[in-house]
Amino acid sequence: MQRAMRWTLSICLIAACAPCGQTQAQEQTKQLAHDIFKQLVEINTTDSVGNVTTAAEAMAQRLRDGGFAEGDIKVAGPNERKKNLVARFRGTGKRKPILFIGHLDVVEALRSDWTTDPLEFIEKDGYFYGRGTEDMKEADAILVTNFIRLKKEGYLPDRDLILALTADEEGGSSNGVDWLLRGHRDWVDAEYCINLDAGEFEKDKDKRLLAGIQASEKVYVDFQFESLNPGGHSSVPSPDNAIYHLAGALSRLQSFSFPTKINEITLNYFERNAAMTTGQISADMKAVAKQPPDPAAVQRLSAAPYYNSLLRTTCVATMLSGGHAPNALPQTARANVNCRIFPGEDPEEVHKTLERVANDPKVRISVVPQLTPDGKVVPVVPVPPSPLLPEVTQAMEKVLKNIWPGVPLVATMSTGATDGRYTRIAGIPTYGISCMFFDKNDNRAHGKDERVGVQDFYDGVEFNYKLMKELSSPR
Repeated sequence: MQRAMRWTLSICLIAACAPCGQTQAQEQTKQLAHDIFKQLVEINTTDSVGNVTTAAEAMAQRLRDGGFAEGDIKVAGPNERKKNLVARFRGTGKRKPILFIGHLDVVEALRSDWTTDPLEFIEKDGYFYGRGTEDMKEADAILVTNFIRLKKEGYLPDRDLILALTADEEGGSSNGVDWLLRGHRDWVDAEYCINLDAGEFEKDKDKRLLAGIQASEKVYVDFQFESLNPGGHSSVPSPDNAIYHLAGALSRLQSFSFPTKINEITLNYFERNAAMTTGQISADMKAVAKQPPDPAAVQRLSAAPYYNSLLRTTCVATMLSGGHAPNALPQTARANVNCRIFPGEDPEEVHKTLERVANDPKVRISVVPQLTPDGKVVPVVPVPPSPLLPEVTQAMEKVLKNIWPGVPLVATMSTGATDGRYTRIAGIPTYGISCMFFDKNDNRAHGKDERVGVQDFYDGVEFNYKLMKELSSPR
């Protein structure tokens, strides 16, 4: 009887302590994620005066301290300021690896524009503030945290997990993903890639709306519109004026819309969103998801800039220069026209379309070349959409159901560009999965007072952890 009572008491004590141990582990994970996030935000990684290598080496040290072998960590790049981190979490090798990517660089931030110091990690009013808190040091911190967490747990995946934190996604000539694929493909080769810089999880205040999986993105291309003229004295003007020629071409571009395009990803997006909205917008989304899309519905939806960008290639003037003196006729007038080309559309056809729209032999249109660090021109090529792999979508849906029941999974196409374009072009299917929710009406990426919700960040840590395990647990 006494032995039975002792046995029962032991079981009760074990049961009582289990939640305590679990809570303690969760708090340790939160603290680790917080500390890594703070460390990253407070390292300046802007292109002008920052140093991506400093951040890469700091995260490499975090991984070493977390139990990763020196041979599984590489810090390398084309120059001393733009080195990338690649780490490998060894598995059994039963399946091909998964690559997880994020960029360490951030856009510039002026202290005078912000209410806080952009290079100081500040928590207030339920948010973390600082440059990179939304784009995308929060995701870098999530990835490093979970690689360390899984290592400390003694987790053995059935495939290698590869982490690549890289330089120059926001600009510069030393893009890390491109550099790795060109010179060290074996370091990052994988069955597919998960990119935390895309696939937005949308909410409206406290209501979670959808979890995006980005499987497609537009191609970024800049074109230069240029008009040249002999010029002369401004006291004897002529209609043959470089600025007027350029202005006319840009005016015609403003009035032009590229043809409507729909692919598997945008079809899925409009179908899923139609079920979550009401009224005319819902009806229009259903109508554009049909083949062929209803022209009237396309026109109504196109009035919203975001839907317009999902429905076609877009080109817009972004920079302008001209003339050399206030009392002289302009000898040059130039504009940068930024195009976001619909996946699968030939960039050269877009070039020809711009020439037809400009409709002026005195306006020359040329591609603004993108250069590699060694000065070679990067060819502009179409970026193929990634097929919606059941392995990935089913894992996403399972984790969503576990953490946020009822939140739908929606395939999306990025209207901007991410490093996923390099992996897709290299033949590695890529899926943008941000893992954390952002308010769709409060996008501060690249803007002042950039921030992420404190709880949204910690929820993202947990979502990413469960997704990693779901995609790599032995079957």
